[in-house]
Amino acid sequence: MTLKRFVIGTIVGGVTVLAAGYLMFATVLSDFYAYALSAGSATGVQRQPVLLWAVAVGAISYGALLTLAVDRQSGPPRILTGAVTGAIVGLLMWTTSNFMLFGVTNVGNATSTLLIPLIELVPGTVAGAVVAFVLARISHRADYDVDLIVQYSASSQR
Repeated sequence: MTLKRFVIGTIVGGVTVLAAGYLMFATVLSDFYAYALSAGSATGVQRQPVLLWAVAVGAISYGALLTLAVDRQSGPPRILTGAVTGAIVGLLMWTTSNFMLFGVTNVGNATSTLLIPLIELVPGTVAGAVVAFVLARISHRADYDVDLIVQYSASSQR
C-alpha cells in the first residue's frame, strides 16, 4: 500500500464513520444512545460540550484500521468485500471496547453493551464500502516500490 492510498483511505473512512455515526447515534437513535449512557449506575457521563478533536482522532483511527483491512483483501478492493470487511472490523472493535468498558466501569448495562456493537454495523459497513470504492480508484503502481523498500529494510536489519 502506498502512503497516498493509506492517507486517502484513512481520511475518507474517518469522515464516513463520523457522518454515519452521527446519523445513527445523534439523529435516528438519539433516545437509545441517551439511555445507553445513563443505563449504568454512573451519572452525568456524557461530556458537554463534546470534545470534537477527540472524536475526530477516534474516527481517523477507525478509518485507518478499515483502510488497512480493506486493502489487505485479495484482488482489487470491491464495494461488497469492503462492506463485509467494514462490518466485521466494526463489530469486533465495538464488541471489544464495549465489553471491556462494561467490565471496568459503571457506564451502560448488558443491553446497551450488546446492542451498540450491532448498531455500529451500519457505520462500519458503510465506511468499509466507501473505503473500498475509493481505494479501487487509486493506482497501485507505487506499491511495488514500497514493498521492495520494506523488504530491503527488513532483510538489512537481520
